[in-house]
Amino acid sequence: MGDPYILMLVALAILAIVDLVVGVSNDAVNFLNSAIGSKAISVRNIMIIASLGVFFGAITSSGMMEVARKGIFNPNMFMFQDIMFIFMAVMITDILLLDVFNSLGMPTSTTVSIVFELLGAAVCISLLKISANDAQSFSDLWNYINYETAAKIIFGILLSVVVAFSVGAIVQFTSRLIYSLILRKELPISMLFLEDLRLLQSPTLLLLKE
Repeated sequence: MGDPYILMLVALAILAIVDLVVGVSNDAVNFLNSAIGSKAISVRNIMIIASLGVFFGAITSSGMMEVARKGIFNPNMFMFQDIMFIFMAVMITDILLLDVFNSLGMPTSTTVSIVFELLGAAVCISLLKISANDAQSFSDLWNYINYETAAKIIFGILLSVVVAFSVGAIVQFTSRLIYSLILRKELPISMLFLEDLRLLQSPTLLLLKE
């Protein structure tokens, strides 16, 4: 039958390839939809710029690899088989999650999904280890989970959403107001403000699937 861990490594390699296909397709849609939709430049130039962006992102992703290695959980608290189970669960869940979201046309993030999948898998394995050890209690969970780093990552994700939405709304409101004042001088100021407020609803419309 062979060493089961060798088989798991082969399975992880195959799952990694599938995850790359699903994950990169998700990132490609997020990266290209606005550029292709606006027709700002040709599709050929868009693909060249996108390819360079993906390439440089891949070779500078050491920070994300460090998060996966020891950013969410403390690897010294786990056995080798526990680590294998965690990453196997993460890979399978990530593929299914991204594929379902892509199929339904729903927005998602590969980085956010990986972080929470690592956290969920590590917590489950930790609880199993604690339940099998009579000398440990639920409070020992924090010995397994790197909760300080995990909390910083989660807070950073939530903060980035708030900052991106706020800055985007302000920039859009200001640019549309200036555009309206220059090209639509015949409209009263009150109508310009109402038009800009209406345009600010576009992020909500982008999240809805017809």
